[in-house]
Amino acid sequence: MRDHAIFDKIDLHLIRVLHTVLTERSVSRAAIQLGMHQPAVSASLKRLRDFAGDPLLVRSGANMVPTEAAARMMEPSARILRTAEMLFSDVRGFDPQSAHNTFRVAASDFLDPLFLPKLVTDIKTRAPFVAIEIYPLSGASDYRYELAQGDLDVVIGNWPAPPGDLHLGLLFGDEVVCLVSQDNPAVRRGWDQDSWLAAEHIAPGATHPGAKGVIDEHLATLGLQRHIVARCPHFGLIPSMVATTLLVLTTGRQYCERYLDTLPVKILPCPIPFPELSYYQLWHERTHTSASSRWLRERIKSVASTLSK
Repeated sequence: MRDHAIFDKIDLHLIRVLHTVLTERSVSRAAIQLGMHQPAVSASLKRLRDFAGDPLLVRSGANMVPTEAAARMMEPSARILRTAEMLFSDVRGFDPQSAHNTFRVAASDFLDPLFLPKLVTDIKTRAPFVAIEIYPLSGASDYRYELAQGDLDVVIGNWPAPPGDLHLGLLFGDEVVCLVSQDNPAVRRGWDQDSWLAAEHIAPGATHPGAKGVIDEHLATLGLQRHIVARCPHFGLIPSMVATTLLVLTTGRQYCERYLDTLPVKILPCPIPFPELSYYQLWHERTHTSASSRWLRERIKSVASTLSK
């Protein structure tokens, strides 16, 4: 009965105060973020402490830190605020010029290196008050769970077969080629299947648990395996590694072409036929009809369409 009584006294404003105070770890900074007077934030924090039966924020030296109980509240409170934001923004419709949404996008850095800068510029130009959070895709991340929980709005990357339980939109396709140093002997001699497989390859890290990558998954279907001698989770650093070694990077032509004018590298055809790389955006049913999420997906599609121009 007591839990119901407490629940009836907690409104969305208190949840916002809770999350802001715990994030800022300061009542004064939280007051600035919330546009409130500091005594009003302190009064709200006192109510929250009474409800929780916990101090929530305690002093540690010169700083304030959340208690263990408060730390467990941070993500649930953020999720409540995100859900409420989506709920009421959709009731009103989405006006990019006045919206204060936070968009959360996870993207593979296998993409064209111009994609994310162009996307952020496009969104901020059209929706100046929104916030954008970009997350990497890694072997430790479970993007399907994060989409289902509302922790992500969209995931962008390439998959041989995208998950069937998510909505998807094709962004663009790209030819598979090889990037090598201008001094690589293959530039002069060329290569056949055997010499390409035996070359020293560099490959990216996995983008999700259990992933082998589209190149190696296709080779496996042919009963082939390349000689990988280096792996790097930071795809954007790989071209510089290729430029000063005999390493071979096999990926999309569009990505490789961005480095031809800045690094001593060459693009060579791959002697093994690969299907075209397909890049998608994926989203969950929970955001499928959201006006703000639809707007975000439209901006992603629009920016992707300009990359090859």
